[in-house]
Amino acid sequence: MRVTRAGLFSVLIGWLVSAPLQADMQLQTEEYRLKIEVVAEGLSHPWSIAFLPSGEQLVTERDGRLRLIQKDQLHPDPIAGVPEVAATGQGGLLDVVLHPDFENNQLIYLSYADATDAGLTTRVMRARFQDHALHDAEMIFEALPRSSGGRHFGGRMVFDQAGFLYLSIGDRGEMERAQQGDDHAGSIVRLHDDGSVPADNPFVGDAAVRDEIYTLGNRNPQGMTLHPQTGDIWSSEHGARGGDEINRIMAGLNYGWPEVTHGVNYIGTKITEHSELPGMESPLLHWTPSIAPSGITFYTGDDFPAWQGQLLNGALKDRLISRVSVSYAQGEYHLQEEERFLQGFGQRIRDIRQSPDGILWLLTDETRGQVVRLRPANE
Repeated sequence: MRVTRAGLFSVLIGWLVSAPLQADMQLQTEEYRLKIEVVAEGLSHPWSIAFLPSGEQLVTERDGRLRLIQKDQLHPDPIAGVPEVAATGQGGLLDVVLHPDFENNQLIYLSYADATDAGLTTRVMRARFQDHALHDAEMIFEALPRSSGGRHFGGRMVFDQAGFLYLSIGDRGEMERAQQGDDHAGSIVRLHDDGSVPADNPFVGDAAVRDEIYTLGNRNPQGMTLHPQTGDIWSSEHGARGGDEINRIMAGLNYGWPEVTHGVNYIGTKITEHSELPGMESPLLHWTPSIAPSGITFYTGDDFPAWQGQLLNGALKDRLISRVSVSYAQGEYHLQEEERFLQGFGQRIRDIRQSPDGILWLLTDETRGQVVRLRPANE
């Protein structure tokens, strides 16, 4: 499916281009008028948000700080015990997720870029969060081999309904690595909550592919979420110049990069002659030209009933939210972009999440980034 801009409803507020979002602003979409609530600001490139059972929020800053929001106030002190991160290029402190049994074990997971003399890579750390600090920290996964360069760390994590942890790892800017099974780069890995390898991972026993790998051929997925009915993992993936993708992540599949793509190199030259090939999974939707998709979430709340079951995507390059309808018929999913909004504000949207109470939250990937809520304007 090729998505174009023709016929899309676009909300443009020209005088606000590149301006921070302001509290009590309102925004008209096709279906709803939204009220913008700025919860916190002045964060350095916030990357991820996690919702604690207490009603508080954890937010990562790419520079390497983990912050706490309490009653809509940003705690002045960063949380202690965060590992040293390589805040270089696109790297730094990335995702934060809670263990499925967080209420009993207080475990959280951080993904981050790490540097040694051998180069850079993506790591995952597990620790217990208590008294504004991380305790009993342990590194449970490291993508290998390391390499130079500050691009395409991936870093998005999600737990599925069975308690397995999924982590995206980008191709590190070296596209051929995404087709090399002995290399974690350009893959999605699946782990137990302690970092060990599930016995039913699709390549366990295959000497040519690392046991942790769940899928191959992924360029740089930076959004992952669960389908609310099936529990399947869905991802958003950066293409090059065009070819951004939405994929359903299934065990053992090869998503094609760089053997197949709808995009081209940034200088306009071809990457491949193929947009599809036998044995390689095609995307459910692709954006050409690119919007640079980031965090994604399926909307299941009550505030915006017309959006229920639809996929909401943040975007970095085009600085917007994309709303995509999702339907299922005759064994296949069908996706159609319905609307783009928020682009008039000129803010890079790093993540979009739905909190447990059904509210939409955004993170803006800016030097003075913001944590923002969207509510119906008539509340």
